[in-house]
Amino acid sequence: MDAAPLSVSPVTDEWCLHHFDHLSPELAQAFHETLARMRSLCPVARSEEYGGFWVVTRYEDVLAVAQDWETFSSAHKLTVPPAPVAIRNLPVEVDPPLHRIYKRLINPYFTPAAVAPWEADTRAVANQLIDTFIEAGRCEFMDAFARPLPARSIFEFALHAPPEDLEKVAYMASKSSIPNDPEAAECWAGLSNWITEFLEARRSQPPRGDVVDAVLNARIEGRPITNDEVVGTIQLLILGGLETTAGALGLMMVRFCQDPKIPGELRERPELLPRAIEELLRLDPPFIAIARTATRDTELGGQHIKQGDKVVIYWASANRDDAEFDHPDDFDINRRSNRHVSFGAGPHRCAGSNLARMNLRVGLDALLARLDDLALEEGTDIHYHSTFTRSPLAVPITFTPGPRLAES
Repeated sequence: MDAAPLSVSPVTDEWCLHHFDHLSPELAQAFHETLARMRSLCPVARSEEYGGFWVVTRYEDVLAVAQDWETFSSAHKLTVPPAPVAIRNLPVEVDPPLHRIYKRLINPYFTPAAVAPWEADTRAVANQLIDTFIEAGRCEFMDAFARPLPARSIFEFALHAPPEDLEKVAYMASKSSIPNDPEAAECWAGLSNWITEFLEARRSQPPRGDVVDAVLNARIEGRPITNDEVVGTIQLLILGGLETTAGALGLMMVRFCQDPKIPGELRERPELLPRAIEELLRLDPPFIAIARTATRDTELGGQHIKQGDKVVIYWASANRDDAEFDHPDDFDINRRSNRHVSFGAGPHRCAGSNLARMNLRVGLDALLARLDDLALEEGTDIHYHSTFTRSPLAVPITFTPGPRLAES
């Protein structure tokens, strides 16, 4: 069911309590203010949009839902509204114990030790990308750096996929993650077709000992893995590896431009970069929410949730709950406790978090070392994806021109 046209501002009580629409462009532009009002008004609110769903915004409640997979299931089609794709993203759309089987297939390939050998090549890619725009003193950051860096990392180092296909796959991954985009359905189908063809090619090649080989040769509960299961697993790796890390880089660059003290301090004390990344992820997570389905009647935050109800939990709201974080809207590099949920929580916590952190650390380190006087282009108005991810659509920036490191 399509949502009714928005007739009131997202930050009114009526909209928050009864007509919350996570796909609304107006929400994207007033995002954190709206979630703060939701936490204050009704931390578990019932929206009548898209056939009805619950919106959970308080840290304690978000964590309770994420950790209780028996009551709040991932094993159904959960998107609100339904996504135009038939193949499930695995392992995120199944529950334990089956979930553990799929996750064990991919976890060994994304441990800190597994991604560490990719760091030098990732740094080289980062500097190659910076070389393409540093002399100009300006660039559109999402296209020039934020999207291609993590895309090349997952594509070339983890999947060993053809580099000539990267631009096409990255475009389809980005579009398919926006439910209200007119190209979403076509891009979902195109991405699935590309993965199928890629896997057929890999089956005819010698083994590489990578995550693709592990998934292709897996057995699930004693039987060979099905083609749909293979496609669904690789599909999730691509969507997570390409789009969410790109969104994080874009959000971090926006904050650097708006608060120059942050990049200034990190240039003076680069050893603080890992801690700063965690605080930046808490403040501006790219993966902001996820949906679950209630498997039985239950109570949450004083509300009666019925079996079959859809429940959307907001990681981004939990990250700014003042019951968990002191001065939650402030960047505090010395924050003593930072139990943010930007990579999720519970059994479905992101398997690619180590790769994402490496990409963010290496990418930001290269940017901070080479780009000074970062600023948004005059007159820039940042717009965001209106969905469960919050990637800036474009981040045009200026900086002091500098020299290239290498001749192309």
